[in-house]
Amino acid sequence: MRRPLKENPHPDLAIFVGVGGAIAIVSALMLPWQTAVASTILGWLMIVGAGVDARTFLLPNAVTWGALGCGILAAAALYPFDHWSATAAAMARAAGTALSLASLRWCYAQLRMREGLGFGDVKLAAAVGAWLPLDKIPLCFGLASVAALAAVMLVRLRGEVVDASTKVPFGAFLCPALWLVFYGTSLSN
Repeated sequence: MRRPLKENPHPDLAIFVGVGGAIAIVSALMLPWQTAVASTILGWLMIVGAGVDARTFLLPNAVTWGALGCGILAAAALYPFDHWSATAAAMARAAGTALSLASLRWCYAQLRMREGLGFGDVKLAAAVGAWLPLDKIPLCFGLASVAALAAVMLVRLRGEVVDASTKVPFGAFLCPALWLVFYGTSLSN
């Protein structure tokens, strides 16, 4: 879509405050307080991740590892009557989701002889697994993929060249998809 700008790996403060504030308000108004806190923290991490990835094509370790760790902690906190099982399940989903994306990354590299997904995407996939129930993980990846495809189509409609070597910052789409699916799932519980 465009070349990465590696000069500024920091989040845009105005977006972080504006969108992060909106996420905090919506979460506080619509969710139980423990879930609202988790939703707000996840939202802040995903704002930073999406913004940095969109500009640099890199997902910061603080975002990916932070989201993974917070997802595991949230599983324990949000299911206090069975926190050991919830924590173990979150860790298993995280490992399975990361392994699935790592396998896809490896297969693509073997077939195309170039990298298609970065390790940041694999680490973010682990966070997806930690935060979401197993049946919602495909929804998250589907939402992110459709949004990325729509963005590529818009770039193409603007007349820019889109070919097999065009880079797409997938994390910039997966981050908001993770928060949206977590929030939507929390609303329905």
